Amino acid sequence: MAEEHKPGSMDTTEQEKTFAGFMTFTKWTVIAIIGLLIFLAIFRT
Repeated sequence: MAEEHKPGSMDTTEQEKTFAGFMTFTKWTVIAIIGLLIFLAIFRT
């Protein structure tokens, strides 16, 4: 059978790295979208 789970005993190193990468990707995507919107607002036709 499965062992009893002990809260706080799981290694979350990989999850933390994945989340940090996701947040970095999200941040740069938002910056790019804002930059694109500013570009379109300035050079609209």
